Amino acid sequence: MSGSDRTKPLRLWPGVLVAVLQLATLYVPAWIAPASPAMFYAMLGSLTIGTLLLLLWWLFFSRARWSERIGALLLMIVAHTAAVFLADPSARWVALLPGVPWLCAVFVASLFFDRRVVTVAAILIASLGWTLVRTNGVRGSMDNDYAWRWSSTAEDRFLASDASAVPDTAANAETVAEAAWPGFRGSARDGIVRGLTLGTDWKTNPPREIWRRPVGPAWSSFVLVGDRLCTQEQRDEDEAVVCYDAAGGAPIWLHTYPGRFWEALGGAGPRSTPTYHDGRLYALGATGILSCLDAATGEPRWTRNLAQDSGAEVPNWGFASSPLVVDDVAIVHAPEASDGRSVVAYDVATGEPRWYGTAGGLSYSSPHLVTVDGVRQVVMITGEGVFAIDPATGEALWMHDWPAGGGEERVAQPALLNGGTGMLISSFIQGTRRISLASNGAGAWTTDEVWTSRALKSHFNDLVVHRGTAYGFDRNIMAAIDVETGERAWKGGRYGNGQLLLLPDRDLLLVLSERGELVLLRATPERLEEVAKVEALDGKTWNHPIVANGVVYLRNAEEAAAFRLPLGSE
Repeated sequence: MSGSDRTKPLRLWPGVLVAVLQLATLYVPAWIAPASPAMFYAMLGSLTIGTLLLLLWWLFFSRARWSERIGALLLMIVAHTAAVFLADPSARWVALLPGVPWLCAVFVASLFFDRRVVTVAAILIASLGWTLVRTNGVRGSMDNDYAWRWSSTAEDRFLASDASAVPDTAANAETVAEAAWPGFRGSARDGIVRGLTLGTDWKTNPPREIWRRPVGPAWSSFVLVGDRLCTQEQRDEDEAVVCYDAAGGAPIWLHTYPGRFWEALGGAGPRSTPTYHDGRLYALGATGILSCLDAATGEPRWTRNLAQDSGAEVPNWGFASSPLVVDDVAIVHAPEASDGRSVVAYDVATGEPRWYGTAGGLSYSSPHLVTVDGVRQVVMITGEGVFAIDPATGEALWMHDWPAGGGEERVAQPALLNGGTGMLISSFIQGTRRISLASNGAGAWTTDEVWTSRALKSHFNDLVVHRGTAYGFDRNIMAAIDVETGERAWKGGRYGNGQLLLLPDRDLLLVLSERGELVLLRATPERLEEVAKVEALDGKTWNHPIVANGVVYLRNAEEAAAFRLPLGSE
């Protein structure tokens, strides 16, 4: 801007104050309480209220000529609108949300030069600069992983490498043994590894890497069946179920079908984990394709479309339910399906729907088999609360009402207490609730709230219970709470939004951090005690680890690895 024809200089201090407050509102809450409602509200406030205040200053109190005021405003609107449309799809939401406060700040800074050419250049750079970048999604704290738009992604590099080669399935057709780790979070879906006496002196005897290999993107975990390690991946425009040799990491077979799921925050690929049962794998893709495969060869036995069968739309974050096999049905969750079809049970032999059940509200949790008062039941955590369903008929047994807060989408699995008479359920806004369960023996059930605590707010990171204490991630910081009272025992350890397993024989927690570190913690309510830590994976890691036969198998959206764990009693 040129001030030669102005009688008074620009009044800049209000603009500076608003711009500073705008950026502080954008970033300070995100640093103090990442991925919290406060952070999202602050971000929206920075975008809306902050921008409105800046516009009021510029149009009515800046002392700029009216032609300059209107011209600069129109240029910002046109340039930033163009940037949103021209940006890489992964960066559009970034250009729209944090991009506007940054545009405001850069605009105010340019006015100190008092030259039109500087201000015009600043507006164009601050707006159109977003078209030069993409993101590889966000971390659990909602900070972006930026890269140049023209740089290759990990998926691009994987598809161009020999690692994505399709194996000769026919040459590997052989009988498989029973599963050491048959599905999501183990055989009981509780994340507990029993019978492992793990050595804790990792300085002198650390975990030994057995193999490492690139994999296609997905947030799936592993299934271990005999010497076969099975998972799900995205392979370009196909979703895939892949079987690797557990001993060396080489591919054994690959089953693909058309379907690609992608969203800007989490990226591409399936979200659920396969389930093994009686020689077959059951795998649900993010687009809703349910596949029943021969575990030895990967050959399909039947295929269903969960979205079509249930009437559900593909959820914002994709179908994430890991199938649960109970007797002769495979049970999956279709969140917010129509006409009471939010839980579907398929005949394991034919794939035909056997029954439909109701578990209302949006959820990315998986069906969970429990036994309460001698009655087997499938528990579902959803946006409306907790539902229990008869696995033989789909009939509703009981429901505990606990509506989700605004913007909350529940993901975590329940944790059973006291042989099934109690249960912990968790969410990242409302915290953790303990409920009691009881039956009168005649089909009537009571479910009462024992306590609700905000001391442990799990998002997509499951908790474990050991000796009266629940351990998990309070958003992205490790925490422990007393299961009798809900009171916090301790909080500490910034491992991001990672995952954990309980090793009860040594009172240990095995944590896989969001940064890919493998960490040992004492499972004690007294204090946070980090025992050992090693670097294990590169890149953002949200996938659940598995442990079987003294080996930990890890993966994220870019690579997988296996480590031999040290054994001992020290």
